[in-house]
Amino acid sequence: MSILWLLLSAFEACAIPPDHLHHREKLRIAFALVNRDDFGIAALRFRAALRAFAEAAGAASKYHETLTWLHLAVVAERRAARTYASSVEFLADNADLLDHRRTVARYYDVAAITASPHARAVLVLPERA
Repeated sequence: MSILWLLLSAFEACAIPPDHLHHREKLRIAFALVNRDDFGIAALRFRAALRAFAEAAGAASKYHETLTWLHLAVVAERRAARTYASSVEFLADNADLLDHRRTVARYYDVAAITASPHARAVLVLPERA
């Protein structure tokens, strides 16, 4: 079993210490899911696992619905553009995604969307094309 699949399994089991799950790992997990499953299935799995992880870590209030869907959709879009041998190769080719704020700023006002209780609870469609 590859390291990526071990990471995905540990994530879904909420077996990763919260201080070890950073944006890079979430992008790698998103890549693994969209690489394996149809986008709809991958999105539901990622969303459910991230919500469960946040709750298990005592940080349920940090879960953000809009940003979760945004990052997953961007990973899926970039992943579909070409074939990648690994999530490491994907991130090397898409290093801009590692800057969370930069990714969000392409589609939303960062401060407004981050602070919005509505966007935290439901998917808010992008303001920018």
